[in-house]
Amino acid sequence: MAASASADAADRTAAIVEHLREPEAYPEKPAQVTVRETHMAWVFLTERYAYKLKKAVRLSFLDYSTPARRRAAVEAELRLNARLAPWVYLGMVPVLDDGGRLRLEGAEGTPAAWLVKMRRLPEAGFLDAAIERGTVTADWLTGAAELLGGFFAAQPAAPLEGGAYVSALRRRVAGDSAAIREAARTGTGQRAHELAVRLDRVIQGQADWLGERGAHRIDGHGDLRPEHVALGPPPAVIDCVEFERDFRLNDPVEELAFLHLEATRLGAPWVAEPFRCAYAEAAGDHPPPVLTAIYAARRSLLRAKLAIWHIRPDGTDWAHHHARAEGYLALGEQFVTGLN
Repeated sequence: MAASASADAADRTAAIVEHLREPEAYPEKPAQVTVRETHMAWVFLTERYAYKLKKAVRLSFLDYSTPARRRAAVEAELRLNARLAPWVYLGMVPVLDDGGRLRLEGAEGTPAAWLVKMRRLPEAGFLDAAIERGTVTADWLTGAAELLGGFFAAQPAAPLEGGAYVSALRRRVAGDSAAIREAARTGTGQRAHELAVRLDRVIQGQADWLGERGAHRIDGHGDLRPEHVALGPPPAVIDCVEFERDFRLNDPVEELAFLHLEATRLGAPWVAEPFRCAYAEAAGDHPPPVLTAIYAARRSLLRAKLAIWHIRPDGTDWAHHHARAEGYLALGEQFVTGLN
């Protein structure tokens, strides 16, 4: 019976996805619909809006396996992203089942799924696209930098005692390295291990003042990458982590170090500096540059792990994700070399 129920749910989800692929499904009747799939969702793009459908998945760090859990995740995504992009996140809309006929929004029928509805933003205005096109300027970064800096400075602290903070940082470094070694089973695993050993040595050597950063911890964004920063105007920062609060509990400098890592990977390390300055001015927090390097190296291990984990079971995309992991490890080695 459980297998039958699972198959029925899969069939229903497939029917919803197929329905949302069609322009006729939408009240605004778009000329076309662009569909993008991630590990956790489908995103349906019309000319004016983006609609996100959560997948019925259960992973080690999230559980979207039931309709109730998916609805709760939609509600959480809307609530949390309203902090940095209130004008982008427009609300939760249902896919209604009216006697076997699906419709988006409306007044009749039983909700078969709930979607996040967002205003669609110009892709050229996101930080990653601006970097890649060579159109980003220091002036264009100002609005987004001030938005983030003010947000980080205003968030209430969620402090962690210094020793516990350093221990947690060391565990994450060791855990990401171990995961890479287990999954990669190549020289990449050994490379990750060596990077982790070097980084752990730095963390232990800086433990006294590094522990002080536990007092700065806040409920932040959790996934501050250039593709989530819309420069505007008006600026917005989208797609924070909604499924696990622990992933959002960070020192603001670590969040900005992650942005620095990703901008460096795209060839524009300088774009993170206005964000750091805006935060420092808003919060009165001026840690040494070594802190950014430590956090960036730690995040490079995390991103390398995620790249390895993205390899499909059949290995068809092994070369792409393996190269991506190696690229992150190379960046981590650069940051650690500057610390030794």
